[in-house]
Amino acid sequence: MTYDPSPSYPHHPPPAHQPPYQPPYQPPYQPPSPPPFPPHAPAPHQAPHRSRRRDPLGSHRDLRVLRGAYRWQRRTATLTALGYFTLFLLLSAYAPGFMTGTITDGLPTGLLLALVQLPVTWLAIALYEQTARRRVDPLADRIRKEAELDARRGAGR
Repeated sequence: MTYDPSPSYPHHPPPAHQPPYQPPYQPPYQPPSPPPFPPHAPAPHQAPHRSRRRDPLGSHRDLRVLRGAYRWQRRTATLTALGYFTLFLLLSAYAPGFMTGTITDGLPTGLLLALVQLPVTWLAIALYEQTARRRVDPLADRIRKEAELDARRGAGR
């Protein structure tokens, strides 16, 4: 085996006339200008700030509780309807013997489970309405009443 000193890739020499490197232009540093009035003094055109007794539109905690109740309501109804439908699909795919088996008078189990899907959907709707009446609507009504009171107080000023 002999050593070949020539490289296996073509070698290109650099161009003969290359301009020298110049960094990009940067403007000279200028310190920030001072504010027009001292920072501890109030601005001449602003009135003194009056603090409000309470936040408008209820507290943030009320809105967080309302959002959580609504989220729980959606999850309950969605998981009821989609959970049953997913169970039906899984049984159809992985348990065809069970789905083709008969219950009474030649009624296949798969057809019975498909017919039960409609009452399960009605159950999901009923759960959605019940949780709305029990959890979400009272919170929303309380926040709405507080917002109306805040609007009346603001209009009376």
